[in-house]
Amino acid sequence: MSLRQKLSLGFGGLVVIIAAIGIHSISRITALGESIDVILRENYRSVVACQEMKESLERMDSGAVFVLLGAEQKGNDQIVQNEARFEKALRIELGNITLPGEGAKAALLKELFQQYRSDIRVMGDPAYGREARRKAYFNGIQPLFQRIQDTADDILRMNQQSMVEMDARARLQAMSVRRQMYMMLLAATLVAAGFLFLTGKWILNPITRLIQSSREIQKGNLDLVVPSASRDEIGQLTEAFNEMAAGLREFRRTDQARLLRIQRSTQQAFDSLPDAIAVINPEGEVEVATEAAKEAFGLKSNVRVRDLPYPWMDSLCEESLASGRIAERKGAQAVLQRFVGNEERFYRPRAVPILDSGRVPAGVVLVLQDITQQRRQDELKSGVISTVSHQLKTPLTSIRMAIHLLLEEKVGDLSSRQSDLLVAAREDADRLHTIVEELLDIGRIESGKARMDLQPLPPQRMVLEGLGPYRSAARDQGVSLSVDAPEDLPMVWADPTRIAHVFANLLSNALKYTQPGGRISLSARPEGRMVRFQVSDTGIGIPGKYLPHIYEQFFRVPDQGPGTGAGLGLAIVKEIVEAHGGTVGVESREGAGSAFTFSLRRTDTPSMEAKPS
Repeated sequence: MSLRQKLSLGFGGLVVIIAAIGIHSISRITALGESIDVILRENYRSVVACQEMKESLERMDSGAVFVLLGAEQKGNDQIVQNEARFEKALRIELGNITLPGEGAKAALLKELFQQYRSDIRVMGDPAYGREARRKAYFNGIQPLFQRIQDTADDILRMNQQSMVEMDARARLQAMSVRRQMYMMLLAATLVAAGFLFLTGKWILNPITRLIQSSREIQKGNLDLVVPSASRDEIGQLTEAFNEMAAGLREFRRTDQARLLRIQRSTQQAFDSLPDAIAVINPEGEVEVATEAAKEAFGLKSNVRVRDLPYPWMDSLCEESLASGRIAERKGAQAVLQRFVGNEERFYRPRAVPILDSGRVPAGVVLVLQDITQQRRQDELKSGVISTVSHQLKTPLTSIRMAIHLLLEEKVGDLSSRQSDLLVAAREDADRLHTIVEELLDIGRIESGKARMDLQPLPPQRMVLEGLGPYRSAARDQGVSLSVDAPEDLPMVWADPTRIAHVFANLLSNALKYTQPGGRISLSARPEGRMVRFQVSDTGIGIPGKYLPHIYEQFFRVPDQGPGTGAGLGLAIVKEIVEAHGGTVGVESREGAGSAFTFSLRRTDTPSMEAKPS
């Protein structure tokens, strides 16, 4: 028997029992409802009608008494009003005869009331005096009143007795229905228990065996075979499971050698890489590493990163795992110096997350890029530039002096054409002198020979003094200036002359690339242990692909006008700010302006207790 047939048998029996219980319950509840409806429809209406007649009759009798006492108008009005109520209730009773003998009583009640209504009219006839009315009341009306009341009470008692009897029958019927429901529910419970027992035998036990086998396979035990005792779907699933286990065993045998070859070739390829690279699992253990990583940083297999004497390494890995993004060291700590085999080497570390198909970090690749050669090339380039700059400075000074003397006509008169040529030569010589000075300035800062005279300065004053020389130029150009620097900002360590140079570079660039009608904003805000300054504009902006290079030496954004600079201004800004212990940044969108930022250290933080040198 198939699994579907077994399930159909069990669930079909339950469905039949539930349907039988439902049909039986509906029929018995319907019968019980009809019994209650009979009580309400046949007896209750008669009881209410009899009570209404008795009450109306009593009020008519009270009206007759009022007439005898002299309140004729009030008494006659009450008699007429309640006579109509009595007739209405009497019609209801006559139309609801349901019990044996009730019809005769109702007919007698009608006959007595007709006589009573005829006799009581004496009370409203002015031809009768008070004494005649009194005799008529006590001799005729009062006895009729009593007979009518007794007859109505008889009908009332008959219907009440019927209601009691029908209520008892309904209770017995309800008890019978309840007993039958208990019996049927017991039968359904027994059938369900039997089905659950069979379900455990047919379905649950084989599935439990499959689950246990799956866990064994998960542990690596591929040699097990699940016994199959049936030919239903569970048996077919068991056979398919055994076939899968056999296929996995074959796969393991055929792929172990290939995986070993791949692992060895991967390790060899890994070892051939020049940089120090290590793969770190989520628990912080090294899984594989290059020879350079092992030699320089001790990143050997199964070593925990947090056990190594490099706290920054563990921090980088944790940051990359937590954020799912590349983590790098910033500022002056971006480059590490290590001595490997008595040789000085420089590394730039970063942690790259390994993301699974659900974009969840499954590990980290720790890359320590060896930039020793690049560093040496930079030092060589800086040395060459410094040497060339020094060599150019003296002859350039002589050239500028000669041009100056010629333009002042100290050595003879000049024609207008000669003057124009000399003016152009003077501008080019001044531009070349600026470039040489900037190169020398960068060289001095990079080499540490440029002394920083750091002083505690208020940020608001720095912003206002930096903006001062450019107010007139901005006004002439039609560009508005705004400042947002609160007076209560903490003081920062800064060299006034060098920081003035930073503001000058950033503001001159902002004015150069902001059209008339635009706006330039300067702001200062506290940010942790630093104060962040920002120079933003509504100019032409910088394409995103050029932003990573904006602070590099000699870099100029293409297609942004001829300009006169050599691409050294922002490089000098970066060198000055980093010499202060701060950082620089830029945000820009083409056509929407730019925002250049730099930060300076506060004087009130715990790490700034002593004045930096």
